Amino acid sequence: MEGLCVKLFEASRKYKMKRHKAEAIGMVDSFEASHEGIKTVDIQKRCEFSGTSHLCIYFVTWNMNGQVPCEDIAKLVGEDRKYDLLVMGLQEAPRNNICKLLKNTLADTHMLLGKSVMQSVQLYVFGPKNSEQFTREVKVDKHEVGGLGWLIRRKKGAVAIKISYKGIQMVFISCHLSAHARNVEERNLQFKHISNSLFSKNRNPYAKSAQLTVWLGDLNYRLQGINSYPARDLIHGNLHQMLTSNDQLLQEAERGEIFNGYCEGALDFKPTYKYDIGSSSYDTSHKVRVPSWTDRILFKIDSNNINATLHSYEAIESIQSSDHKPVKAHLCLKLNK
Repeated sequence: MEGLCVKLFEASRKYKMKRHKAEAIGMVDSFEASHEGIKTVDIQKRCEFSGTSHLCIYFVTWNMNGQVPCEDIAKLVGEDRKYDLLVMGLQEAPRNNICKLLKNTLADTHMLLGKSVMQSVQLYVFGPKNSEQFTREVKVDKHEVGGLGWLIRRKKGAVAIKISYKGIQMVFISCHLSAHARNVEERNLQFKHISNSLFSKNRNPYAKSAQLTVWLGDLNYRLQGINSYPARDLIHGNLHQMLTSNDQLLQEAERGEIFNGYCEGALDFKPTYKYDIGSSSYDTSHKVRVPSWTDRILFKIDSNNINATLHSYEAIESIQSSDHKPVKAHLCLKLNK
């Protein structure tokens, strides 16, 4: 165990040295070189919500595994709803009317601004009551990728919402990519196809491009080069950060295959998949899957007039109704004067 920790620590240290840090703590510089991988963004704990920020957004992604306990929906949206926008991406959502359940849960504070649904892959954007005055050009799109998931209402692909809110052009994408550790190249191709396809029909070359793009979903990238039990030993010892060098998503981004120029908070939380349903114990089936950070939230700023500050990036470990843990992030935007 000690020898493994030393090797993983050294691999993790070298890998992190290659990855680009944001130029200031929690702040994102928008124009970079042609290939930069994913930038790790530090968390700034203090958030003044809309006191000094132009827009604060709360993101949640969750693979629901076909389940929808009402109490879990309440946990997802939280009680202290000071955020401007709530963006919720769901995968393997059940047949139940999730939209109605969310609207009822948020009825006192927020209203639905947009939704995009492709069977089990879903995306919802909520804003404060009477926020129509700030909302312009809500458009939706979707892109299905291969597979037979539709037979059991578990599609793979992406749904998206393009919205202008308070003058900021944004694109939100909820996606579910192909499973299994061996399908790295397939996931890479799916990411590229989705990126090129969404909102491509009747595209106006003179239209204002998105200033903020956010991907959230079950991207399904796994840990590679380590077996399940050594990985679990590190997780149980709160040494899971040493596993980031084994993360396929970061590896592929470092190669320049996916998510070039995107940002993500540090993976300080435990891998979000695969859990025994009803518990916080990793897979005890005969497959004994390697725990992985399959569920992610990544963002990209394409404007030198906007600074972004990440105030949280974490898993919601108290929710146990799925084999995935939900992941949430809190991002605030400031316009440069």
